[in-house]
Amino acid sequence: MDRTLVIIKPDAVERGLSGEIVARLERKGLHLVAAQLRTIDADTAAQHYAEHVGRPYYAALVDFITRGPSLVLVVAGVPEVWRVVRSLMGTTNPLEAAPGTIRGDFGLITRENLVHGSDSPEAAEREIALFFPAL
Repeated sequence: MDRTLVIIKPDAVERGLSGEIVARLERKGLHLVAAQLRTIDADTAAQHYAEHVGRPYYAALVDFITRGPSLVLVVAGVPEVWRVVRSLMGTTNPLEAAPGTIRGDFGLITRENLVHGSDSPEAAEREIALFFPAL
């Protein structure tokens, strides 16, 4: 079964958008395999964002994702579920994200972009193992 990781980031949790985001995933036909509301610690964030180490925005990324609770999900339901989630999310820049996408409808600034979705099947499995090692 294809599955992918979704993180409803601190800005979305703070703004009360978690339920709306989960509802959009479910209305698309996806289902939750696992869910946990948690504040991501610095070590986990460093592993999650390892590919960005050394980039000028790395520290801000880690600071943002660790600032408060995120709702971390594993979702499944269709082949290539990661592509379905990425389509629902919209482009990273909310000013360019299409209306009807999560970022297009609710995004305010690029740095705080509401939601993360794995960008490949390999990334999905790596990220799921990081956040839900028992799966």
